[in-house]
Amino acid sequence: MSLKRHVPNIVTLLNLFSGCIALIFAIHGHFVYAAFFVFLGIFFDFFDGLLARKLNVQSPLGIQLDSLADLVTSGVVPGIVMYKLIAMSMGTSDFVSFNEDWSDTMEWEGGKLYVLPLIGLFVILASAYRLAKFNIDEDQQTYFKGLPTPANALLILSLPLIVEYQNSDVLNAIIINKWFLIVVSLLSCYLLNSHIKLFALKFKNWSFKDNTIRYLFLILTVVLLVVLQFAAIPLIIIFYFFLSILDQKNIH
Repeated sequence: MSLKRHVPNIVTLLNLFSGCIALIFAIHGHFVYAAFFVFLGIFFDFFDGLLARKLNVQSPLGIQLDSLADLVTSGVVPGIVMYKLIAMSMGTSDFVSFNEDWSDTMEWEGGKLYVLPLIGLFVILASAYRLAKFNIDEDQQTYFKGLPTPANALLILSLPLIVEYQNSDVLNAIIINKWFLIVVSLLSCYLLNSHIKLFALKFKNWSFKDNTIRYLFLILTVVLLVVLQFAAIPLIIIFYFFLSILDQKNIH
């Protein structure tokens, strides 16, 4: 049995392993470390498919394994992070609270569970649904329908990084607002499963003419990251949609 057929799957498992570590950090509220391991997992996610194509060892097993790994790294982790952020915005970081305000809690045996933070977990459900659709959609070989889960994970994980590193009272006040976080959660659920066609960063050749939109996106990404750092990530996602909409006729 050739060893090379297992190489992409090993890289996929590294993505899953990174996601598991990120999940541990996210549960304990260590968002910076969680973000690092999500970024690492996305790095592995990019290269497993590339290796499978280069080694010509693509398989149905690899496709399923890739989606399972993505669900953890780019679905469960950002969902937990959003849950924790909403809980923090409400003044609690605990899953179970004994707050006497019954209007936003569920109660059993004296303990109370905040309801609003659970909206953050909708991100996990939307990610799972998006990945399941992707696996059976034969059209999405050269483009995406809806926001890919790794991009959505980057969007959500950028929020605590902006709070941690940008030192902006205005941005912090916006991000640590429960209604803003709820809107972002619901918006991300929609974007994950929308029918908007988005270009994929897959180069068939290195021609600028054939890949103008991709090169433009990469240049904008680098410039924005250098200038705005983590605050650039939400803007990059917006530009991704904007450029894709402009290039609809070439996305197929």
